[in-house]
Amino acid sequence: MKKEYFYIFQIHLEQTNKVMKIAIFGTVFSENFNKYIQHLVKKLESEKIDIIIESSFYEFLSERLRFHSQIETFNSSTNLLVEKTDILLSVGGDGTLLKATSFVNKTNIPIMGINTGRLGFISSIPPDQIDEAINDLIRGNYSINQRTLLELHTENNLFQNKNFALNEVAIVKKDTSSMIKIDAFINDEFLNTYWADGLIVATPTGSTGYSLSCGGPIIMPGTDNFVITPIAQHNLNVRPIVIDSNSIIKLKVEDRDKLALVTLDSCSRAFDSSVELTIKKADFTINLIEPEGNTFSSTIRHKLMWGLDKRN
Repeated sequence: MKKEYFYIFQIHLEQTNKVMKIAIFGTVFSENFNKYIQHLVKKLESEKIDIIIESSFYEFLSERLRFHSQIETFNSSTNLLVEKTDILLSVGGDGTLLKATSFVNKTNIPIMGINTGRLGFISSIPPDQIDEAINDLIRGNYSINQRTLLELHTENNLFQNKNFALNEVAIVKKDTSSMIKIDAFINDEFLNTYWADGLIVATPTGSTGYSLSCGGPIIMPGTDNFVITPIAQHNLNVRPIVIDSNSIIKLKVEDRDKLALVTLDSCSRAFDSSVELTIKKADFTINLIEPEGNTFSSTIRHKLMWGLDKRN
């Protein structure tokens, strides 16, 4: 989806005389970023944009920044939906944006990430480009990039109603003593038995995260694929494999201690190894805002320093 979302959104604003409302979610940041986030608030206020901030983050900001307008707060996706928020800004690193998805959930509210973290593949707007990014939002100089999620199903419903992941579902051993055995099935057909420290099932978004650090490939957003990547595998001839995103993945774990960990992005749960894990594509997507000139290709080229001659 490209500019179509903006045109529909702009028509809605004009027909209802609605003021744009932007929500902000974030995590603590160093004093070095105070001036940038202060500028963000000042910019939004000067453009007469209504601001709603996640309650715990607002407590952090109120001790460091000045606000000249009335600030609303939120603490759940229900608040965001009721308030009909137009856009959510994530202030932090990629981990912060992953947490922001739990607030957005199925509301289709688009997210733009302002990077006050480290690498920042999906939270890719540098603090010194905040002004340009907000101008792009107001003028509609951006695209909406729909990102696929993974959904985890277990008999005991380990993660309750937050059973989705934007980056990856990972199975890892619970202690440091020995590897675990994982049987993997694709559409009920046996794929492989992995003897490893764990196994990652990653989306294209997550292909630049944990999976990449374990030797997995980078997958372009918008491609209908997932990647299965072993973690420190015992058999060196077992490599990552790319599969169709409509596949249903089933994992059966065997561990000496009968317990392993399953993680959905940054959330983890211990589970009994007798529990079968079913992973498939979620029935909704997360909408990431891609300002003009801030494409996935340009981000990975910059972050991974592709094309630079390091010999000088």
